[in-house]
Amino acid sequence: MINGQTVLGAYFQGTDDDTRPLDGLPPGLLTHVFYAFATLRDGRLSLPPQAPTHLAALAARKQADPGLRIVLSIGGWGAGGFSDAALTPHSRADFAEQALELADGFDGLDLDWEFPVAGGPAELTHRPEDRRNATLLAEQLRAGLGPSRLLVAALPAGRLQSAGPYDPADSYELAAFADVLDFVNLMTYDFGTGFSPIATFNAPLVEVAEDPLDAGLRRWNNVTGAVDYYEHHGVPRDKLVLGVPFYGRGFRVAAPGEQAGLFQPQVETFWAGDWRDIERDLLPDPAWQRHRHPVARSPWLYHAGDRRFVSYEDAPSIEERAAFAAERGLRGAFTWHLGGDDDERTLLAAMARPFRPGPK
Repeated sequence: MINGQTVLGAYFQGTDDDTRPLDGLPPGLLTHVFYAFATLRDGRLSLPPQAPTHLAALAARKQADPGLRIVLSIGGWGAGGFSDAALTPHSRADFAEQALELADGFDGLDLDWEFPVAGGPAELTHRPEDRRNATLLAEQLRAGLGPSRLLVAALPAGRLQSAGPYDPADSYELAAFADVLDFVNLMTYDFGTGFSPIATFNAPLVEVAEDPLDAGLRRWNNVTGAVDYYEHHGVPRDKLVLGVPFYGRGFRVAAPGEQAGLFQPQVETFWAGDWRDIERDLLPDPAWQRHRHPVARSPWLYHAGDRRFVSYEDAPSIEERAAFAAERGLRGAFTWHLGGDDDERTLLAAMARPFRPGPK
């Protein structure tokens, strides 16, 4: 296993039609790019159709930035096949063989099973034995990768998932699973999604007492609480890489209410866009009122005419989360996703700054 290196990572979506998010990345800004996703269908792993173009661009980026590590991510939200692949020694060996063959030329693998046992899309196969089998599958991959290549996993933080209240420890043997990994990409975002009955924050830094979510869930349903939870369950802080979102979450609320839509019952969700979209289309529009919460340390927008609420993060809030990770002794920070930033790499620079302090 590879220990010690600070991680400043970003996911690159394999569904992107072009490679512009990779163009002009300053050397040294990132340490890792996670190529998302390979998927499993009918027992066979495959890359996205655009992969040849993407992989050529990633190879060129690595040649220009030799310290950059390119990791293949398998799975993602809505990706099935994991429960069957992890079920038996034979199926685990077959999955590992395919994954290692597909990852030839990559610096490692990122296992993104969302989620063993429960919490993922209801139509996917889940089994109670997934929890143990996820660890066994990781051990199989670890043995095949050897000590010089990375094994990573993206693990959940949000406490409301497809079946309602959710506990990551129900899906994973957290300490044992993390022990097999080089580090964990902790998805400290999606705390407020369509699974929430109210308009709320995507990535609040700390618990907000006014949040009407049940207190037992609210304690953990924020960035700080999620880190506390993983540490409490035996995942060392120097294996945790903090996730920051470069996209927004949108809700339409039932009635105007107070607090500019915040914590109001929601009647539908909508795609709010990535940071680049929000910066270009929403922030200049005076119909969108700007707000910033002093406890959650997050901005939001509210359109009173349409009763629409948008939670997002900007450079100050991204830097504040990265500073929390650095001060807490976490391994680093990563984002979903690279293409969400603006052309000036404003959010990436903010994410990296606390880990690479320089002259002010």
